[in-house]
Amino acid sequence: MAGTVAAGKAGGEADLRVGLVGYGVAGAFFHAPLIAATPGLRLSSVVTRSPERAAEVGEKYGARAVGDAEELWESSDLVVVASPNRTHVPLTEAALRAGLPVVVDKPLAATAREARGLIELAGERGLMLTVFQNRRWDGDFLTIRRLLSSGELGAVNRLESRFERWRPTPKGGWRE
Repeated sequence: MAGTVAAGKAGGEADLRVGLVGYGVAGAFFHAPLIAATPGLRLSSVVTRSPERAAEVGEKYGARAVGDAEELWESSDLVVVASPNRTHVPLTEAALRAGLPVVVDKPLAATAREARGLIELAGERGLMLTVFQNRRWDGDFLTIRRLLSSGELGAVNRLESRFERWRPTPKGGWRE
C-alpha cells in the first residue's frame, strides 16, 4: 500500500496520509504540528482516547480520532509512534506487519535486541523505519554543521553535547 502511494506522490498525487499514535506532549506539541507544516504530508488519523484531544485533532488538523492503532492502519500511508515508551516496540512491529513505514519517537526500544528485531523486520518488508531526531534542526546543531562544512573549526575529532534535566524526585523514565 505505502509503495503505491509513494510512487504516486512523484506524479503530484495527493498528500501522504500520516497516522499518529499518541497525542500526549510529543504528539500534540511536536509531531502533529510538524506533520501539518510539512508539504506532502497530511495528518489523517490520531490515536487518542481523550474526548478533549479527539476534538482538538479534528478542529486543528481535520484529522479523525480513533480509539486504537489498529483502526488507523488502513487509513495511513505512514505511521508516527508517539505513545508511551513501553508501547513503542509492539506498536512499531504491528505497523510494520501492516505494511507501513514508521517514524518512532525516541527511544526506539528498551533494549538493543528489540531495536535490532524492529530493524530486521523493516528490512525484510522493505519498509522505512527511523527514530524521530528533532534536535538536528536546532540552531546550535545547524551552526555546528555550517562551521564544519565551511572548515572554520578545522579537523574535529570529537563533539560532546548534553541536555541536562533536573527533577527533585526522578520519575524513573528513560530520560533520568
